[in-house]
Amino acid sequence: MTYIQRGNLQVDSLLDRFVEQELLPASQLDAPRFWAGFEAALDQLVPQNQALLERREALQAELDSWLADRRGQKINPAETEAFLRKIGYLVTEGPDFTISTEKVDAEIASIAGPQLVVPIMNARYALNAANARWGSLYDALYGTDVITDTDGAGAGSGYNPLRGQKVIDRGRAILDAFAPLDGASWSEVTGFELSDGALMVQTGQGRCPLKHPAGFKGWSGPDTAPQAILLTRHNLHIEIQIDAGGFVGKDDPAHIQDLLVESAISVIMDCEDSVAAVDAEDKVLAYRNWRGLMRGDLAEELEKNGRTITRKLHPDRCYVGPDGDFTLPGRALMLVRNVGHLMTNPAILLSDGSEIPEGIMDAFMTVLGALPDLERRANSRCGSVYIVKPKMHGPDEVGFAVQIFAAVEALLGLPTATIKIGIMDEERRTSANLKESIRAAADRVVFINTGFLDRTGDEMHTAMEAGVMIRKGDMKQSAWITAYEDRNVDIGLACGFSGRAQIGKGMWAAPDRMADMLEQKIGHPQSGANCAWVPSPTAATLHALHYHQVDVFARQQELSGKSRGSLADLLTMPLAGQANWSEEEVRAELENNAQGILGYVVRWIDQGVGCSKVPDMNNIGLMEDRATLRISSQHMANWLYHGICSEEQVRAVMEKMARIVDQQNAGDPAYQPMADDFASSIAFQAACDLVFEGRQQPSGYTEPILHQRRLEKKATGSGQADAL
Repeated sequence: MTYIQRGNLQVDSLLDRFVEQELLPASQLDAPRFWAGFEAALDQLVPQNQALLERREALQAELDSWLADRRGQKINPAETEAFLRKIGYLVTEGPDFTISTEKVDAEIASIAGPQLVVPIMNARYALNAANARWGSLYDALYGTDVITDTDGAGAGSGYNPLRGQKVIDRGRAILDAFAPLDGASWSEVTGFELSDGALMVQTGQGRCPLKHPAGFKGWSGPDTAPQAILLTRHNLHIEIQIDAGGFVGKDDPAHIQDLLVESAISVIMDCEDSVAAVDAEDKVLAYRNWRGLMRGDLAEELEKNGRTITRKLHPDRCYVGPDGDFTLPGRALMLVRNVGHLMTNPAILLSDGSEIPEGIMDAFMTVLGALPDLERRANSRCGSVYIVKPKMHGPDEVGFAVQIFAAVEALLGLPTATIKIGIMDEERRTSANLKESIRAAADRVVFINTGFLDRTGDEMHTAMEAGVMIRKGDMKQSAWITAYEDRNVDIGLACGFSGRAQIGKGMWAAPDRMADMLEQKIGHPQSGANCAWVPSPTAATLHALHYHQVDVFARQQELSGKSRGSLADLLTMPLAGQANWSEEEVRAELENNAQGILGYVVRWIDQGVGCSKVPDMNNIGLMEDRATLRISSQHMANWLYHGICSEEQVRAVMEKMARIVDQQNAGDPAYQPMADDFASSIAFQAACDLVFEGRQQPSGYTEPILHQRRLEKKATGSGQADAL
């Protein structure tokens, strides 16, 4: 690394050049003024950052000692709560209040729908996610297990008309459910008429209107021969695409070519759990892609069907309505997730030679990157920058994030509260103090969401000294998880989120199991959540159907005023008590955890891939990121610490599963097998470190080990960049 001296800071030359040549031209600052102001902000912020981390460790040490003294005893919830209040882990709740966030875009305030999370370091993925605002329902149905292979309807290598007809039939049934006709079925439609701005459909039995005429929003093309019909329900849209010459439309009685569903309403461009960013080279790639999205000029060339195509952001969509021309956004509203308060990065060295807190650096750089959109208003029509802030522990840490954002605004000359915050309710001290955490950002908060895996990892680390954890698969039946999910919604509603901010739910982790997702994930809008995470544009299109089915804001009204989860349940630790598992059950649990850890870590360390679809023990691909890694490594560390398994047993399991992971990745030419030489495989050693050193890791986080080992791998010259 080559560093440039900027005041008392040393800035990696890659980052220094990027800031001066690409970020600062959109601001009113030259390089000397920016770096001087940045250093002054760091002088105030860095000591506070360190003090908050020390407070985390001090609270955990007190809790560890208290739990160790009671190990093997039944822990009384009231006694637990009293102790946590005594040490300041639980804070006193203040009076009721309503958040006052202003200038919030409709995609957050008034439109309920799916939310994509995508690694920002992969430009193609980022563009696909931003463009997933609209998705082909026919493609989503045809290409997934939502349509069964029975009766000769398998997908095969070419187009199967039997499967295609199943798709068309399913599409017509969806229209019947969400935009019913008055006296006919959509399967009977043969054409469309527009008269004085009203829609009539033609059937074999005559003309027929919509049962609910307000569901017709507009059209595109000539009114005598429309090319698209736009329908609306629950603030979402479905576009009926009409093409008499299209592959599907030419044989369709109504010439319907496809149903285009408004899908990913918002997307989180992720600088955190789904990327592997450990130095200036990585961070510049992340910041440059974000800047390109905010400028609207990010583009990526790729080979498809033997030709080169350029992928770029979609334009807005234009329609004609009864009251005149209008447009709808062609892209999802883009948020950016910064890292939390823990990690540092060698991209900038402080005056004492230590690394900069990465979360502080992220805030300044991503807001600089968003400045072009504050002029263009192409992403946020309201002129806001949306930053998702993860892994915060309690109100003080949320308040510190607000201080960081205020410092960014002051340096860049932005109005107060331009920067909005998404609070990820994924750490135990935050969920236990959620109301006060929200209060700490009451004029900036635009979302809270639950993250089951990170939250479970923190649950296990927090209670490590209490005893043996239940099996990982049983966690979702724990008392604390129900209280956690319900309280997140109830507290959000009590703080005035409905119609102003998002209440979110977590990821569907099985991207190839869309039939199961359609059956189960409707529970998220039914819970009162107005967004939930999905792993792909296809999943967004299918999950969007749930928001047509459920009026989330009406559901929120039904739930308002309720308090469904008790603090006592939330604080109930998922302990196994008398562990009486068989040797086979212990072995299976260890192997399942080890396989997930190794399958993810080997790509993180060796190839710089931060989010992977990792085959599980049954070769079912599951989305893995650092959150899933955290729960698996903490679970193994807990069982090892409490003697359910031995170090020798764990190491044997890790070696066995490494061989299986090697086999599962045999088709990847860039893959470097671990089992060829366990001692020299940096990836294998990293995976082992996560288990054997897991109990000592701050809050059970995986980042310190991963970053150290990834830097070690990059130093060998064989670590590839994140280029999924």
